[in-house]
Order: sequence, then C-alpha cells, then structure tokens
Amino acid sequence: MPLFNRQRRVRIDVRHFYPFLKRLAETLGHAETDVTITLVSDRTIQTLNRRFRGKDRPTDVLSFPADRDGDPWKHVAREETSALGEIIISAETARRQADEEGHSVLEEIKLLIIHGALHLEGFDHESDGGEMNQKEYALRARLL
Repeated sequence: MPLFNRQRRVRIDVRHFYPFLKRLAETLGHAETDVTITLVSDRTIQTLNRRFRGKDRPTDVLSFPADRDGDPWKHVAREETSALGEIIISAETARRQADEEGHSVLEEIKLLIIHGALHLEGFDHESDGGEMNQKEYALRARLL
C-alpha cells in the first residue's frame, strides 16, 4: 500500500507506516499495491468532499474505489489508481482528532486507514447494521 504525503502542515514520516500497511494488506488478503493512500490538507479534502459528496467541509477520510464501469471517483490523487482504490486522509483533521482522543496523530492515521480500507471493501457503517464497526474493531485489536 503506497502512502504519499502531499501536505506540509503536519510533520509525518511515512516510513513509520510501512510495517502496519504490510500487515493490513496481508490481513485483508490484498497485495500491498491494491490500495493507494494519500495524506492531504484540510483544504484539499474539503474540495474533494464538496465535489464528490456535496459536503462543503473538511472530513477525516475519503475512500475512492477503483474504476468500476465509469466510477466518477476514479483517479483522485494520482494519474493511475491501484486495483482496489484510493484512501485520502486529511492530516490536519487527523491531528485534531488525535488531540481530542488523547493519542498520537500516527495512531489516528492508522485508524483512518483501516476505516477507509473497509469502505473500499464495500462496507458502509451508515447502512450495514454495525457490521463495519465490528470488523473495524477486530482489525484495530489485531493490528494496533
């Protein structure tokens, strides 16, 4: 799972995430290149949130499935997408949420990666009766 840092407001060493990303890919049964993750600013994620969800505010994480018969969310962060899709995370929002929850921004980003990956797997916490939440907590317990 390649991880790109395309923002400058929150200092993050992406190398810290490589062991976690490898374990997550193995746990989910995907090759390491099936998902692309990009860290962006609040401004960038707000633009994407407005464009693709009609919500004009920053959010913590957006998941963009790979092109499936003309999916309009294709190729958001890079010119070519990976097999499963892309996860876009606001580093600024992650930092605020980490401060609120009393843990590190690195841990918060890992939580958001898990959340985004489950969305790419087809889970939807707004309509699945708690199935995604159960899977998310199981992954947290196993990987963090």
